[in-house]
Amino acid sequence: MSETFKIGGELEVQRLGYGGMRLCGPGIMGWPDDRENALAVLRRAVELGVDFVDTADAYGPEVNELQIAEALHPYDGIVVATKGGLVRTADGAWPTDGRAEHLRSACEASLQRLRVETIDLYQLHRPDPAVPFAESVGMLRELQREGKVRHVGLSNVTVEQLAEARQLVEIVSVQNQYNLGDRSSEDVLDACDRDGIAFLPWFPLDAGELAKSGGPVEEVASAHGATAAQVALAWLLARSPVVCPIPGTSSLEHLEENMGASELELTDADLVRLGA
Repeated sequence: MSETFKIGGELEVQRLGYGGMRLCGPGIMGWPDDRENALAVLRRAVELGVDFVDTADAYGPEVNELQIAEALHPYDGIVVATKGGLVRTADGAWPTDGRAEHLRSACEASLQRLRVETIDLYQLHRPDPAVPFAESVGMLRELQREGKVRHVGLSNVTVEQLAEARQLVEIVSVQNQYNLGDRSSEDVLDACDRDGIAFLPWFPLDAGELAKSGGPVEEVASAHGATAAQVALAWLLARSPVVCPIPGTSSLEHLEENMGASELELTDADLVRLGA
């Protein structure tokens, strides 16, 4: 099993990355009480081998991009991916805004917060039902042509939307919810697997019914002297070579635990037990 993947055929990263969302305050709003801990987690992730960090302008909002810049800039050897297309309201909701003008301003603001001239991977956070999908994707294509975006990705899309977007611009990644307990994006993952597109599963640690006491996850974890979280991540890594999980945490202890999943090799029998 390859430990790395080349996003867009050129950005080679360790397949087990880090998602920064959980470093914000409660409800993914505002700053955390312990700001230094958030910076320490980011720096420790890199020490443990992480070279792919995912964020979004909606995390905070803005807070997480600022944290990443403070902790990791100038990103020597680190690929930073961010997203635009969701906004936050005072009550913590996540409404979509996929208008071309919004995505341009969002991208330009992310460039400033991340302190870069080009964003390695810029992803549409979620299709906006009030805006033609081609309009949103077309703006990402325009930003790429202007040199503000190196590669374009999508998040929370269907197979049909992925196919439509690929008619407009090269898509190098898809970020959908996918884990042991929720495999509803199986068809999207299969499309990515077939065409060599990075698949970045969000909420990767959920195992649903399989995580019940005495269930398959517990059995496999016990057999390997591992934790349930490590089994969930190892299963994702074994699922396809294009899968690049981005587990997030604000705990140094949990970060160490998650990164240990890269050392866990599940057997064929384990995969059958987990329903692979």
